[in-house]
Amino acid sequence: MIQEHEAEYEPEATRRDAGDAESSRASRGWWDRNADEYQTDHGAFLGDDRFVWGPEGLDEAEAALLGPVESLKGLDVLEIGAGAAQCARWLAAQGARAVALDLSHRQLQHALRIDGGAVPLIEADAGALPFADGSFDLACSAYGAVPFVADPVRVFREVRRVLRPGGRWVFSVTHPIRWAFPDEPGPEGLSVAASYFDRTPYVEQDETGHAVYVEHHRTLGDRVRDVVAGGFRLLDLVEPEWPAWNTQEWGGWSPLRGNLIPGTAIFVCERD
Repeated sequence: MIQEHEAEYEPEATRRDAGDAESSRASRGWWDRNADEYQTDHGAFLGDDRFVWGPEGLDEAEAALLGPVESLKGLDVLEIGAGAAQCARWLAAQGARAVALDLSHRQLQHALRIDGGAVPLIEADAGALPFADGSFDLACSAYGAVPFVADPVRVFREVRRVLRPGGRWVFSVTHPIRWAFPDEPGPEGLSVAASYFDRTPYVEQDETGHAVYVEHHRTLGDRVRDVVAGGFRLLDLVEPEWPAWNTQEWGGWSPLRGNLIPGTAIFVCERD
């Protein structure tokens, strides 16, 4: 739902079950195939070293959801689903020891293109983090991993494991209410078209029925319960408003829709 379709062919869009292995395989393949187009289309908005939480353009430099900017210096920070590591690069510029992790090899190649490997890069699945217990002070993810996994609690428990006591975990996802509306930026996207309570994953599949893109829906309540089940306390839930300066459309996100319904939900969590 979030991303544009591939140019080579038009996969079939459907709603059906998709488990951990199929979702992970589809995500790796989709991002490897589409990383170039994604960075071309959205790289200017994301910047090389900005920390943007979503299409609304909320910037961590102003939001300080990870804590005051001056407090980041010297902290060990993990970015999950980092893409080209723009957020990790911003964190490093603030003096943090940032590590960028992503499932997609091609996305990480774009990170290398931008900074030549200045930020450490790890290719791995968010559900099996290759780090020792208590390795990080903070973890973050801007639309990375969480919307695409079948079992978010498993990811959250892994994040909790690698965080030190009191560590903060902040992640953004498509706002759950968006799933009730067509993924269109114009007026046609303003009428409810599906049940908000239908948790059936959105799947794009090839002609053989194999998933090439999977996105998982959770209600707002589901997300809160997942956070708690993962071993975190929810400190804040941020729903960014669409700012007047942002005139761009990004998939189904747009000024028209953004001024009427939330497009992004950011969960600010803390490990005991």
